[in-house]
Amino acid sequence: MKILKDLFLLFYPEICANCNEQLLQNEIVICTFCRHDLPLTNFESYRDNKVSKIFYGRITIEKAYSLLFFRKEGITKNLIHELKYKRNEEIGSFFGNWLGEMLAKNKEFATVDYLVAVPIHPKKKKIRGYNQVTKFGKCLSKHLKIPFSEEILIRKSSTKTQTLKARFERFNDLETKFSLTDTTVFKDKHVLIIDDVITTGATLEACAMELLKTSGIKISILTMAYTE
Repeated sequence: MKILKDLFLLFYPEICANCNEQLLQNEIVICTFCRHDLPLTNFESYRDNKVSKIFYGRITIEKAYSLLFFRKEGITKNLIHELKYKRNEEIGSFFGNWLGEMLAKNKEFATVDYLVAVPIHPKKKKIRGYNQVTKFGKCLSKHLKIPFSEEILIRKSSTKTQTLKARFERFNDLETKFSLTDTTVFKDKHVLIIDDVITTGATLEACAMELLKTSGIKISILTMAYTE
């Protein structure tokens, strides 16, 4: 099998999702040089950082964290674009494994009972073929040893692509409709909502508002990236 794999890689080498250079044997998704260039947030506090402050006065959350800074140009934007529009779902797995290992070690989300992905509308999912956060969630679930749900919180309205919307439009995006298929599953549970990028927090706030219809629920937020 190894010989066949080596032959396949000889003719179809794996390339870095950012710089398109050929990956070396022990490199996954991105090369070592690009990985070292990733703009890590390095937030020391999970309760009081730039991500959690977005929700002050809007909704009550336990903790919030993002791995990377998202800027108008740069490696994070390239990777998220590859993930969302170029069908490179392994980027989600890459970040899920990275964050999963980190969070399992520091136990910051040790009290979380469920992982819930921000859902995309069925029409958009049919066109794209996947939710870009699914593999991210599955890898987190594996490392944190908690269930990952995509069936309980659903999206009922379709919106314009976030990257095509002005920032002030996204801030007022609470018209985006989400719905719970069951209001009892998360009763008295701590739920971690996950997404790819957080900008104004409007979409995550809309998700949280629907989840808060569940009695005794606690909510935390985790994303791959945060827009400065």
